[in-house]
Amino acid sequence: MSRLFSPLTLRGTTFRNRVWVAPMCQYSSVEGYPNDWHLVHLGGLARGGSGLVMQEATSVTPTGRITPADAGIWEDEQADAYMPITAFVRAQGAVPGIQLAHAGRKASTEQPWVGDGYVEVGQGGWETEGPSPVAFGEWPAPRELGADEIHSLVQAFADAAGRALAAGYGVAEIHAAHGYLLHQFLSPLSNHRTDEYGGDLHGRSRFLVQVVDAVRAVWPEERPLFVRFSATDWADGGWSVDETVELSRRLVAHGVDLVDVTSGGLVPGARIEVEPGYQVPFARAIREGSGLPVSAVGLIVAPEQADQILVNQAADAVMLARELLRNPHWPWRAARALGDDVPWPPQYVGARRRQ
Repeated sequence: MSRLFSPLTLRGTTFRNRVWVAPMCQYSSVEGYPNDWHLVHLGGLARGGSGLVMQEATSVTPTGRITPADAGIWEDEQADAYMPITAFVRAQGAVPGIQLAHAGRKASTEQPWVGDGYVEVGQGGWETEGPSPVAFGEWPAPRELGADEIHSLVQAFADAAGRALAAGYGVAEIHAAHGYLLHQFLSPLSNHRTDEYGGDLHGRSRFLVQVVDAVRAVWPEERPLFVRFSATDWADGGWSVDETVELSRRLVAHGVDLVDVTSGGLVPGARIEVEPGYQVPFARAIREGSGLPVSAVGLIVAPEQADQILVNQAADAVMLARELLRNPHWPWRAARALGDDVPWPPQYVGARRRQ
């Protein structure tokens, strides 16, 4: 069996393989609630053979949404609406995961197919929040969060994790990447605070560590907890790989089980050197420096490429996004290319036998 299709166990959860669905925003919710699109989208990816199906960035508060059409889990009724999705994903043999998020200064924007502008207050938008009143590009500067508000957001993440548990998710991931709120606190380019939540790495990471502790306190011992980091801002003076390694090492003692490694997103116009597997070296650095398992992303498209990343011990799993949108059944094709035999849904097997 190839490394790609060998199972992976974290805590009490076993993933059938190491082909994982990266969280991909769909911008198709109404007041944070999922609908048939989410069931078909996520269910199809589970049916296609992936081991983990990670749901898109799901906001822990209404003002934490990237767009007014983002997924949310800030109220109990929303959790109820996700139950059919998690049940279907599990029925296909995959583990359902949820990414808990807050967009911070990158919130209140248009759906991508509408535009990339800011949605004004009074037109369905809201005032954004951040560590410091530092704008993202030409968008309005956020309102600086007070310490009491930060404490409330820590609780919002914990409450959202409790709802995710009730909804049937097997993995919770805390989103501290791509320039969203927790990443904004980590980077000195967006965090200019002088209180306990700013300054050195210990101060800038305090909010995230408190969120991790609060989520881990309600997330069951047998279920894995991930954190997604942007390993670098791709900008001078910004968040760095070395800081990501150091913080990941610290998070071992706080109950984090895997780091989902990506990069960028904090500043507009960053020059990113894109090529197949361009983010894999970041994953390797964090894996070797922290001792934590990691997942790798970034133009991973070929079965042999994905398998070799794991064989070379650069990562413990690979996360695919655009490639799975092109072909939700990519795991079946990859298994065939690598000489592995993976089960198809019985409905498809039956249809093939009757042809």
